[in-house]
Amino acid sequence: MTVQMRPRVKYVIGPDGSPLTIADLPPRNTRRWVIRRKAEVVAAVRGGLLSLEEACDRYTLSVDEFLNWQAAIDKHGLAGLRTTWIQHYRES
Repeated sequence: MTVQMRPRVKYVIGPDGSPLTIADLPPRNTRRWVIRRKAEVVAAVRGGLLSLEEACDRYTLSVDEFLNWQAAIDKHGLAGLRTTWIQHYRES
């Protein structure tokens, strides 16, 4: 049985509308997750630049943490990734 692999894309459109490549992603040792960095990782996974597993391994994230970032963007836009507002957004 052969496993079908999707071809990896060379770039995706980042959250600011500019092309985003693997080289443009946050460093592997990122510890301070600002809105822009979270949004870049979500865009990379959604666009096929990284798989969910690769992103979680690369940044030592749990799948739940990544999915929470994705859901926050879907529900509230980039502002949903702001940690100081997390309680505000979770209530609505």
